[in-house]
Amino acid sequence: MKLQNRREFLLTGAAGLTAMTLFQNTRGDLVFVDGDPYPELVEVTISQLQAQMKAGKLTSRRLCEMYIARIQEIDTKTHSVLEINPDALTIADALDKERKKKKVRSPMHGIPVLIKDNIDTADNMLTTAGSLALVEAPKPKQDAFVAAQLRKAGAVILGKTNLSEWANFRDNRSISGWSGRGGQTNNAYFLDQNPSGSSAGSGVSVSANLTPVAIGTETNGSIISPSITNGIVGIKPTVGLVSRSGIIPISHTQDTAGPMARNVTDAAILLGAVAGTDKNDPATADADKRREKDYTKFLDANALKGARLGLITFPPQRNVEAWKAYWQPFFNKLTEAGSTLVDVTFPVLSTMQADETALLQFEFKADLNKYLAARGGKYTTLEQLIKFNDDNKDKELPKFGQGIFIDSQKRGDLTDKSYLEAVDRLRKGTRDNGIDALLTTKGLDALVGPAGGSTYGLAAVAGYPYITVPLGLRDVPPSTNAQGTAIPGATIATGMGFFGTAWSEAKLIKYAYAFEQRTKGRVTPQLLPTMPRK
Repeated sequence: MKLQNRREFLLTGAAGLTAMTLFQNTRGDLVFVDGDPYPELVEVTISQLQAQMKAGKLTSRRLCEMYIARIQEIDTKTHSVLEINPDALTIADALDKERKKKKVRSPMHGIPVLIKDNIDTADNMLTTAGSLALVEAPKPKQDAFVAAQLRKAGAVILGKTNLSEWANFRDNRSISGWSGRGGQTNNAYFLDQNPSGSSAGSGVSVSANLTPVAIGTETNGSIISPSITNGIVGIKPTVGLVSRSGIIPISHTQDTAGPMARNVTDAAILLGAVAGTDKNDPATADADKRREKDYTKFLDANALKGARLGLITFPPQRNVEAWKAYWQPFFNKLTEAGSTLVDVTFPVLSTMQADETALLQFEFKADLNKYLAARGGKYTTLEQLIKFNDDNKDKELPKFGQGIFIDSQKRGDLTDKSYLEAVDRLRKGTRDNGIDALLTTKGLDALVGPAGGSTYGLAAVAGYPYITVPLGLRDVPPSTNAQGTAIPGATIATGMGFFGTAWSEAKLIKYAYAFEQRTKGRVTPQLLPTMPRK
């Protein structure tokens, strides 16, 4: 059989794939999926679900039951959900009763949401960061602020998602989406490919239509990277817009939680639900003043008209022409919408990687020890976790080690001169002389470019917001590396990234939405066992 272009294959199916359910993706293309319970939930939006509940055609309980059925059937392939909330249906029943009494708390009322397993919930679910060391730990004394905000908004916390263990901060060599507790989460498009991390479970579950939306967390790329890889929208907010209290930490300088969704509208709804000032997180002191109560009011399809955007690109050393051929039409979409693109180069901070490594290791040791001590249980320090992993190598260290744990344990406290100097250099390099300087000197409204580590890493270190919008799937041609070794071709999901200065979420949402409406790049995964080959 001669295979079609891989993109066409994924949109229209291929010979030999039989007994499939037909439905449409966001662009109206027919997509085939085998054994798909409740296909009416595929690519459904929060607004559509609310309309059904308002009309009395759907209840929150029934909706939760449908998503649980999808998880039970489909997640046997993706392994993105660690556990279902045993109280989910009871919570949904209560919310349905409120609706009958004409009480609807917010656009999230009755909507199921999955959250990452490093977010505390004081209920009958575990909070482990994927580690077996915390399976027997006392349950958190209270919900994380994010979880409490979701409940306040009327969302149903449906369950916890798998993640790269300890949010991918255990070893310098790791496998994204793997944890001792949850095993390996699989990529939504090609099950044998990397799902990216550390919010792999949240990203895959949204992409595979196992939940309308999910919450991920990020220190550097852990919301944005799995969003790109699994073809969804991810918002990494300004550090301080969304509270971190009750979230198992890495770094109080860079950590944040944020929305993961299949479209910008749903991500904006979810951001509005979880943002806000929390007395237990000093970084959020200004959040109530800076936040928007309703981010959906910025969903303007014409928002790019008159926008002045700095275009940041990092063309590869190989296959440059193929790269340009893929990306240029998307850049054209921005200018056709009325924006002005200004090519900009981000000044490289020579010490950035070393400084960020130091900052994260210092803060990880201090912040994790503080969290563990408050949580209680058998393991209350990083040092004890290192010993636990050594004592349980067969379950915790079968695939990679714990070099970052060991290096972090060697660090001093947060008064160490090398730590303070690293913080200062990073802040000046990525903010004052970096993103803020580019925006000011070039007269820019925001920055844009192919979503990837070269850009989302800058925003992460600065603590500034970043949004990725899915573009679909790209065929990357085969090539050779500098040593002449052949590199096979691949098919990868791509995204366009929008980022800017602190507290600029509303502006970025405007641009991201306008771009999304012109591109409609989201492609529904078929959970193929492996990547089709030409």
